[in-house]
Amino acid sequence: MRPNGPAQRAIRKAQNKSLRLLERITGLDRGYLSRIETGQIRRVADPSVQKIADALDVPIEAITHKEKT
Repeated sequence: MRPNGPAQRAIRKAQNKSLRLLERITGLDRGYLSRIETGQIRRVADPSVQKIADALDVPIEAITHKEKT
């Protein structure tokens, strides 16, 4: 899945959630989450994206790019 890092970061910041908190909620490494947000990681496993979306309480579409078919 292709994450939309800037959207993820904007949502996280709007909710006043730190990367450290997101790390605790999702169980994903803070550095990994940061690299997703900065676009250094372009493909993320679907379960990981779902964990992030759940932690931010948003639909998965809010933090991903539409896949080209």
